[in-house]
Amino acid sequence: MKPTGQDSEQTLVRERVFHDGWADSIDVAQVRVNESFTGSTCPEAAWIITQLGNLKGRRVLELGTGAGEGAVYFALQGADVVATDISPGMLKVVDAVAAKHRTSVSTMVASADDLSAFADESFDIVYGANTLHHVDAPRCLDEVRRVLKPGGFGAFWDPLAHNPAINVYRRMAARVRTPDERPIRRQDIAVFRERFTEVRCRHFWLTAQIIFLKFYFIDHIHPSSERYWKLILVREKSLRPVITPLMRLDDFLLRMLPGVGWWCWNIAVVVRK
Repeated sequence: MKPTGQDSEQTLVRERVFHDGWADSIDVAQVRVNESFTGSTCPEAAWIITQLGNLKGRRVLELGTGAGEGAVYFALQGADVVATDISPGMLKVVDAVAAKHRTSVSTMVASADDLSAFADESFDIVYGANTLHHVDAPRCLDEVRRVLKPGGFGAFWDPLAHNPAINVYRRMAARVRTPDERPIRRQDIAVFRERFTEVRCRHFWLTAQIIFLKFYFIDHIHPSSERYWKLILVREKSLRPVITPLMRLDDFLLRMLPGVGWWCWNIAVVVRK
């Protein structure tokens, strides 16, 4: 996580340019909404949904919405959704994805660590997928706490910083990442605990990371040519027979050896105000 004050205007410009460029390459027909929460390769989002409960009628703010998988999924569940992103290009994609699914989502250009456009205590849920590691996380969480109603939930999932193999992957994937990303570290959990009355964490992708070795050594897909974290969604059906037992093994290992969780690929955190 970035220390307070490091989210400079230059960083915002780099992030906006990068994500606008990415938005131009997105085929709306290939954006997988329901699968992003129900597929075997999306355990983080699936777990978060179990923590949030019924979404119907609840007001949801999504931070760093990207192609809008989260925002549109929530809208399909009956939520009143506002999707924000630093990238106007990405928000155009969200509008198109929502229209494809015959639902509607309000969109607004905003950085996840500046929610000044929104009133205090105005949302039941704030959601961010792969967002906190792009921004000034302490500032973002201050804003999340401010805009949440009493008893409201914040839900996030992001990559972890500690696995050496994943860090090699990150260096190799330089073309599909921004230089300002800061994956979550173990000590960063204190940032959540300082701001919220309840904090729940789950780690994901321990032995299941073997799929990335398949992509590289067997499928010959370079990390800078395709985003592996998108590829696991695109290939979910073919990967399911391998991923399902690996995820079960991960669940067992993480229960028996909780400390190894910090060597996982991702962490999901659900907080309550």
